[in-house]
Amino acid sequence: MKQRTPIQKFLSTLLRYVVSTASLSVVFYILFAVFFSTKEERQLQRENNLYRERYAQLKEKERLIGDVVEGLLDKDDAIYEELFETQAPSLDALTAADLIAESDSLSESFYLSSAASTVESTMAMAGNVDANFAAIFGLLEQRRDSIPPLTLPLKDMSYVQAGASVGEKQNPVYKLPMTHKGLDLIAAQGTDVFAAAGGTVSKVVRSRRGLGNVVEINHGNGYATRYCLLADIKVSGGQRIRRGQKVGTVGISSSYPTPHLHFEVIYKGEIKDPVNYLFASLSPEEYSRLVFMTTVTSQSLD
Repeated sequence: MKQRTPIQKFLSTLLRYVVSTASLSVVFYILFAVFFSTKEERQLQRENNLYRERYAQLKEKERLIGDVVEGLLDKDDAIYEELFETQAPSLDALTAADLIAESDSLSESFYLSSAASTVESTMAMAGNVDANFAAIFGLLEQRRDSIPPLTLPLKDMSYVQAGASVGEKQNPVYKLPMTHKGLDLIAAQGTDVFAAAGGTVSKVVRSRRGLGNVVEINHGNGYATRYCLLADIKVSGGQRIRRGQKVGTVGISSSYPTPHLHFEVIYKGEIKDPVNYLFASLSPEEYSRLVFMTTVTSQSLD
């Protein structure tokens, strides 16, 4: 076997040293990268965590707002169908959620900006609801021969005064489900009650039974309203009255000692939910709360 020269031995030793040093450097770098991080890396990690948290919050807010908007659109359809006997105009809006659903390769910044943009645009749209309702009400005012009863029968009413509305409700006396044909509006005994629209007094009933003292107003075009459980009646049969004119005062039910107004809306002989006719007299927030209160209240007051 040929013996290596001193130079060959030196080169061999140097090569082994270089390889060993490089291997140890790689190992130490990997260990350092796994168990330690630089200041910049820690900052980036914190930012990523913050973006991830904000994204989850924005997505949840977008989902909740989407549910609210969908409910408003359904309610809008019902209002158009009830009041105007036509379908509401369709909205063909492409939201950021639709764009996001089309691609899974979009950047995180796009998701965040899209979600924030959707929330802002939805909030802006909700802010216009009040103005839109006011515009609709103004148009209806111009057609006085066909305006439905859109005014609250109680002044300065809050949503907390709303009780059960039309539907199957538990009777306060028999504790059984019975058909409730109106909207219960809680108010102090003697509170003034006003006409929801102009018309002619078609019926005046004075009784201590059932719905007690009742005033019915014919508004024309198939619309009529009834004001029940009145303590006093301030109008007479056949009298022409204007919208907002006092018709009586709040009384109490013979079956449940809570003073309230039982308010009914009738269209072409069919009982309608009065809640669908009060949107023009309340702000969008108050109206949504009114709808919620009447939906969750399961017991009537009469």
